[in-house]
Amino acid sequence: MGEPSFEDRKREQRLVTSRAVVSGVLVILVLSVVVLRLRYLQMDRHEHFSVLSKDNRVKIQPVPPTRGLIYDANGVVLADNRPTFSLEITVEKVEDLKATIDELARIIPIDDKDRARFERLKRQRMRFQGVPIRLNLTPSEVARFSVDGYRFPGVDVRAELIRIYPLSEATAHVLGYVGRINERDLTQIDTGNYAGTHFIGKGGLEKAHEDVLHGRVGYQQVEVNARGRVLRTLEGSPPTPGQDLLLYLDMALQQSAIDALGDRRGAVVAIDPRTGGVLAMVSKPSFNPNLFVEGISQADYEALLHSLDKPLFDRAARGQYPPGSTVKPFIGLGGLNANFITPKKITFCPGHFSLPGQSHRFRCWKRTGHGSTNLEKAIVESCDVYFYDLASRMGIDRLYGFLSQFSFGERTGIDLSGELPGLLPSREWKQRVRKQAWYPGETLIVGIGQGSFLATPLQLAAATATMANRGHFIQPRLARASRFPGADTESQFPLVSRQMETIDSHHWDEVIKDMAQVVESPRGTAKRIRSPDYRIAGKTGTSQVFTIGQKETYDESKVSDRMRDHALFVAFAPVEDPRIAVAVLVENGGHGGSDAAPVARRVIDAYLGGTPLAGPVEASDGD
Repeated sequence: MGEPSFEDRKREQRLVTSRAVVSGVLVILVLSVVVLRLRYLQMDRHEHFSVLSKDNRVKIQPVPPTRGLIYDANGVVLADNRPTFSLEITVEKVEDLKATIDELARIIPIDDKDRARFERLKRQRMRFQGVPIRLNLTPSEVARFSVDGYRFPGVDVRAELIRIYPLSEATAHVLGYVGRINERDLTQIDTGNYAGTHFIGKGGLEKAHEDVLHGRVGYQQVEVNARGRVLRTLEGSPPTPGQDLLLYLDMALQQSAIDALGDRRGAVVAIDPRTGGVLAMVSKPSFNPNLFVEGISQADYEALLHSLDKPLFDRAARGQYPPGSTVKPFIGLGGLNANFITPKKITFCPGHFSLPGQSHRFRCWKRTGHGSTNLEKAIVESCDVYFYDLASRMGIDRLYGFLSQFSFGERTGIDLSGELPGLLPSREWKQRVRKQAWYPGETLIVGIGQGSFLATPLQLAAATATMANRGHFIQPRLARASRFPGADTESQFPLVSRQMETIDSHHWDEVIKDMAQVVESPRGTAKRIRSPDYRIAGKTGTSQVFTIGQKETYDESKVSDRMRDHALFVAFAPVEDPRIAVAVLVENGGHGGSDAAPVARRVIDAYLGGTPLAGPVEASDGD
């Protein structure tokens, strides 16, 4: 057995020593890095991480403004706010969303519609925003959740104000309604100012005056715990509430118009000629706008959408109908102004009219004719042949130029969303739209308010108010002023007006006198609505639903109800000092004198305090 090698032990000892030194150096280096990092975090980056720590417990929350109310001319509340409670889930704070909803359903009823709405709204909002899973909680449901709420981090009961329309169908088309903000709305609004707000105006005044009614959002800085629940409010900026809207609309008159129409489909628009203020604006049938505020059910919406009576359709501002004979006074005024006629000039009416060199006959409503006819007789008895002849001599260019001054063929500019412009035909329109030339026979049809000529009841009311004002057009308005809640001062909305071209005062006198004779003359087509208390100037009209052939005769008794002519009437009163102008449309009413004129008389009675019109009005000859 050999002797041990001492030299190997020395080498091993040196190896161990060198490794120990290297390890010590590495440890020192690592500790140096740690110390330097700690110094960096504790000293150099202290402020940054302090802010992050604070942000983990302090949140900025939007405080939505209270929506302004809407009042009628006499202070009646038309759109109000009522408190309601909803159950909301903040998605980013919930680990298992499905399990949480299922567990919530054991405490508070949550059906498939609630879940479907939640999924739809969840896609529209950020993960840190609350999404309602149940709306309109009852007090007992709020109490049940309060007991077990600690088990549901990220779920809260939210109190908010919900829009309510106390008069329901009576104001639906005028006010419109508010609804939950959707994806389309988000592309059109200032999302910062709508933070925390779930509702926005969807139609009518609610949409047209959204900027006034909504207000400005506020913010508050709150301290939250690890579960995200608010512990206390640190500081904040209060929201600016929306302003209240004060209308010209008179609900007593509105209800009178609704009652006067009865069960018939149609529209009534009443305007104060002195201000342009809309006193009444009715479209029947109507609908309950409260159904839309928090989301209408599919079944209810389908019923409204597919109803034969079209209750969602605003006939007053969007219904476009041939104005019929209601435009004859305006055309007569244009003829006087352009010297194509004089009050005494005679046109012979044999019951039909033909253009030179043509055999086609344009018939008058009175097949036997009116005989020798001047302007007064033509307006009072509504002679078609007189206006065929006048329109033919004036030509479509002059007709278009004159009638457009009364806002036919364009929007009146009323402060209401969705108004349609109607259609005043012209050469340019036909060439642009139909790629066709204008024919002389079409001018004749325009001369009696038929064919392509379309007007809304709102346009007819505005034109009638302009006639009452002798050429001074005032843009119709529903809202008179705005006011901050609790304030004494109001901000008046400006009146927008314009003056027509200069027309001889004698021409105005003549046409207004003739319109008064429509009601006062024994030959007048509206003679049965004459009032003993004040004078009415008016004009009846009918609007054809379908075209009658050259050799056919219109027999009302053989036509289905929905194919009968529409009945129209325009009027203003008192003649000497006009305070109200009215346009009435009764769909498929048949006769302006018996179906539309009595509606106007009852509305005027309600406003001026006249002796009420008693009983039904029999049909008279003509419109």
